This record gives sequence, C-alpha cells and structure tokens, in this order.
Amino acid sequence: MSAQREHFGSKLGFILAAAGSAVGIGNIVGFPVNAAKNGGGAFLLMYAVFVVLICLPVMMAEMAVGRKAAKNPVGAYGILSNGDPKWRIAGLLSIITPFMIAVFYTVLTVWILIYFGAALTGELSYLADPKAFGEIINSPYLYIGMLAVGALVYFILVAGVKDGIEKGAKIMMPALFIMLILLVIFVLTLDNAMAGVKFFLVPDISKITPAVISGALAQAFFSLSLGMGILVTYGSYISKDTNIENSAILVAITDTSVAFIAGLLVLPAIFSFNPNINPNELSDSSVSMIFVFLPKIFLALQATVGYFVASAIAAIFFLLVFFAALTSLVSIIEVPVAYLIDEKGKTRKKALNTMFLWGGILAALAALSFGMVDFLTSLTSYGGKTKSLFDIIYDMFYDTILPLNGLLICLFVSYRWKKENLNKELSEGNPSFGKSILAKYVDFSLGTFIPVIVAVIFITTVARIYFGINIFG
Repeated sequence: MSAQREHFGSKLGFILAAAGSAVGIGNIVGFPVNAAKNGGGAFLLMYAVFVVLICLPVMMAEMAVGRKAAKNPVGAYGILSNGDPKWRIAGLLSIITPFMIAVFYTVLTVWILIYFGAALTGELSYLADPKAFGEIINSPYLYIGMLAVGALVYFILVAGVKDGIEKGAKIMMPALFIMLILLVIFVLTLDNAMAGVKFFLVPDISKITPAVISGALAQAFFSLSLGMGILVTYGSYISKDTNIENSAILVAITDTSVAFIAGLLVLPAIFSFNPNINPNELSDSSVSMIFVFLPKIFLALQATVGYFVASAIAAIFFLLVFFAALTSLVSIIEVPVAYLIDEKGKTRKKALNTMFLWGGILAALAALSFGMVDFLTSLTSYGGKTKSLFDIIYDMFYDTILPLNGLLICLFVSYRWKKENLNKELSEGNPSFGKSILAKYVDFSLGTFIPVIVAVIFITTVARIYFGINIFG
C-alpha cells in the first residue's frame, strides 16, 4: 500500500508555491531586457495578451492533469493514457527537462549568491569592473557557493510539500515583493526615471512587429514555467475542492505582476543613468544585464546617495534575485524528486540524495565550462557559434524542449485524454466551470490554435539556435 500523497496546506500556499516556481531570473531581469529591446510598451501589451490567451489555458491543463492522476508527469501521462508507452515517454521528457534546467540554474543561482555577498560587503567598485564577472565565474569560491545553495534547497525539499515548499514560498515570496516594491519606489525618485516609465507603459503600436510578437510569446510561455512538469507535479499536491481556474488566474497575475514591477525597476534605472541610451544597445542576455550592466548602475548611484546606501540597495537587489532563483530551483528539482518517489518507490530523502549527487556533478562540470576546462568550454559548435557544456544544456533544455513539452500537453489533453475529461476535472471544486465562456475557450484553443502557436515557437527557436536563422527578423 502506497503512502498517502502529500498536499499543500492551503490555497494561499499553493498559489505562492506555484507563483514562486514561475517567478525567477526570467521575470526579474529577462522580462525588462526583452521589453527594452522590443519596443517597451508594445512588448508589455503583447505579453499580457499572450498570458491570457495562450498561457492560462495551458496552465489549467497542466494543473488538471496533475490533480486527476495525483502523480508526477510520467505517472500522470501513463495513468490518463491507460499505460500508452508513447505518452509515458512524453512524461519522461518532462522529468529530464527540469532536471537538466536545474543544472544550469544552480550555476546562475550561485553567481547571484556571490554577487550578493560582494554587494553586502561594499565591493561595488569590484563588481562594476569589466574583469569581475570573468574572475567570479572561474573562482574556486563558486563550489563553496554551490554547496550553500544545495544545502538551502535540500533543507526546503526534505521537509516535504507542506512543511518545506509551502513554508519556504510563504516566507520568500512576500519578502521578494516587499524588496521589489521598495526598490521601485526609490528608482522612481531618480532624475529622468519617468522617461523609462513612459517607454515601458505607453505602447507604440507601430513597434508591434513579428519579432516583437514572437519575443513576447516566448517570454510569456517561459516565464510561467510551462512545459517543465512543475505545474503537473504541483497540481498533484492540490485537493479536489481547489478551484483550478481561479488558482491558475492568481498564479498568472502574481507572476505577471512581478515581471511588470521588475520592468518598473530596471527600465527607469537604465534611463536615469543613461538618458540617451538606445535600448537596442542592451545585451540580449539576462546574465549580462545582471552581472555586467546593473553593477555599473549601482556604482554610479554612489554619487547620488553615498557609498553605504548604494551598497545596501545593490545587496537588496541581489538578495531579491536570489530569492526568485531559489524558489524556482526548489520547484524545478521537486519534479524529478516526485518521479523517483512515485515511480521508483524511493523515500523523499533518498530521492533527493540521488538528484543532488548527479545534479551536483553536472552542475560542477557546467561551472567548469567557462574557461577552466578547454574541452568543456568548446564542446561543440552549431548555429555558427562555439558552444560550451553550459550553453548546450541551456539551449537544448530551456530554449528548445520547453515549447515541445508545451505542445505535447496540449495534444495530450485534447486528443488523448479528451476535452470532456479535462472539463470534468476542471469542474471539480468549480461546478459552474463547464457552463462558462472560459470553458468553451479552453476547449477550443487547446485543440486548435494554441498547439500551432507553440509549434511555431519551437520551430523558430530551433532555426535561430541551431541554424542561425532568425525567421522573424
């Protein structure tokens, strides 16, 4: 007889945990970077449209699949397809993907932790030095940071769903919001900050191009953790009286709010310290924005508010990003952990030990691929670029396979599990759902245009990354 499945202790706990899984580096920095380079308000408008029209139905489908099966993605696909091996393979892809994403995400989280420590000790001059990032990512202290991050994640996950994931989210998510809002209030008092606000909030419809549409759609899809198996797994931890429709809406609102507020932080700060900046000059990389560009802004801030206040603001920012990364990392690792518990019969502690052993080895190798080991640094080449082990993991599992997993969940609920079963599950805890306009929209969209759009994301991503072809310019 199997042990009774763990559940979240409250609706708020589930909302914060699910939102914490979605809120990460992509929201805090990736969203502002993409908004800056894709027309500001035009990008924001398209992003909001896609969250409602595309992402919300997929979120509801993932939660419903997880709750109905009360299993991880492999078990859920297996049970709901009556053991069809093809769909179990699709579920396995949703286990491997978050495991590999956790590898590179661990490295990024460690970098953020090191930057937080440096900002806390007032090392802004060093962090703003162009050589600092290269030195830090090849520093032996990286592995001490890796142990610290691993210990924090282990401490949260070993306590389980209610006492670990939920409690951690209840502490970190409110703290994240408070820090973010305080920083926004400060930034909006700076000279020329309103130029950044105007650029971000006032959409210029003429800037809505195919490239902007594609970028907004990809950002919305990725930032809500779709295709990672997280919402399937978290959905398996909610009770039958939970209203999935309302929960998905609240998660989407929370996640989008963080991205929106982050835009109000980063873009006004950029315009304040460089009034003549051309947003297209910004790096496409969230990594470059966090670790190269923003430290220069914090250093320049010293002239206005002094050394101690500037250092405190920088420390709060990096702590904010660290919390965002940590909540995401917890949820990402929980997916393969749930798989080992459900499918392999391991205890939570043994499952975590297995994940941390193999994940730790791969994360250490990925960290070595920034110049410390030549073979790992120049492992292969595609799309006209030389790629490291870190690059390959990021390109393959984050950029490429996520939309593929999203496509598979749409096809599964519409054509294998069937729409009537999806609607029946979504009506649990929400009896009026089947009669609503949203139910009809979810029915129609998941089986028609959403899979097509997600397939387009997948195809354009493959063309851009592996062949160097930018289909939308």
